Amino acid sequence: VQLQASGGGLVQPGGSLRLSCATSRRSLDYYAIGWLRQAPGKEREWVSCISSSSDRSTSYSDSVKGRFTISSDNAKNTVHLQMNNLKPEDTAVYSCAASESCGLRVGRVLFGPLASRGLGTQVTVSS
Repeated sequence: VQLQASGGGLVQPGGSLRLSCATSRRSLDYYAIGWLRQAPGKEREWVSCISSSSDRSTSYSDSVKGRFTISSDNAKNTVHLQMNNLKPEDTAVYSCAASESCGLRVGRVLFGPLASRGLGTQVTVSS
């Protein structure tokens, strides 16, 4: 499965961005899609994931819950991550990945093993 993230940019604190993950045709029928972020000097973090079309359950890390919303558009083979009330600590490279499994444990998103992962898009939150 091929994936490509887009939609990053520079935004002021409190602002919003919408990331998109374009996937291969019908991938969303079989794979869960997750969003991973990596900032310099910080541990990488899975922030959200959405299960395949048969379920479409969603999970969020505690760090983004209530601010980020993940959704899927099967007709366009795309998963979106709507990010609101952005904070400087959200600054990172965001990438999307595909897996058979998506879940949550003690406030942390569990995602893997990875079937594929795309290149990232930079999100910078700064005034």
